[in-house]
Amino acid sequence: MSILAVNKKANFDYEIVETYEAGMALFGHEVKSIKTGHISLKGAFVVLKKTQKSLPEVYLINAHVPLYKYAASQVKSYDPDRPRKLLLRKSEIQHLIGKKQEQGLTLVPLKIYTKHSLIKVEFGIGRGRKKVDKRDLIKKRDVERSLRTLTKRSK
Repeated sequence: MSILAVNKKANFDYEIVETYEAGMALFGHEVKSIKTGHISLKGAFVVLKKTQKSLPEVYLINAHVPLYKYAASQVKSYDPDRPRKLLLRKSEIQHLIGKKQEQGLTLVPLKIYTKHSLIKVEFGIGRGRKKVDKRDLIKKRDVERSLRTLTKRSK
């Protein structure tokens, strides 16, 4: 499993309650572009969209996948920020619907990686952190870092 992209701000801005793994419906040139490491999760989010079917579908919105440079001449009118459908089981979608109805919970993409040559997305159900919580988190990291350096020096 090789990690292709990580959303660094997700763990800082949100307290992740649960994580899920999903596949993505992609074009061939998008797969090649992602596997070369050309994807950005900055500002990306996951949405449940109602359809004519009984269950809503799950989409990854705002993930930027630039056009694969060797496919540029063959692909016309490509949108690099298009919504990409996430592939989940019905039971997982139903569970997401229940969790999404709870107040203050959002779906945040955490990382994109390969698993047995397939591209997977790990996203989490997160509760937004307030500014005070973020400051406490920064202080806690600083204290842990200083303790680590002190223990290294004493050895």
